Amino acid sequence: MFIKNLKHEIKELAKTAVILAEKSLGSKKGKEKKEMAINYIVSNIPVHPIFKPLLTIFLSSFIDNAVEFAVEYMEEK
Repeated sequence: MFIKNLKHEIKELAKTAVILAEKSLGSKKGKEKKEMAINYIVSNIPVHPIFKPLLTIFLSSFIDNAVEFAVEYMEEK
């Protein structure tokens, strides 16, 4: 249950992160925007800071996919 809720929270954070990265860096900076979005998600994951590095490693591919999904979602709007 914890992981399911955490994954939902990461998806929501990804949407916000993509919007903020786009506003901050504009176009033609895909790699930098993705890195900024990932850093935003990791820093805002609602878990104790001690567990963030482990969760970041454990969920790295999920976080990456959430950012890609958020980008596609924003492009459709």
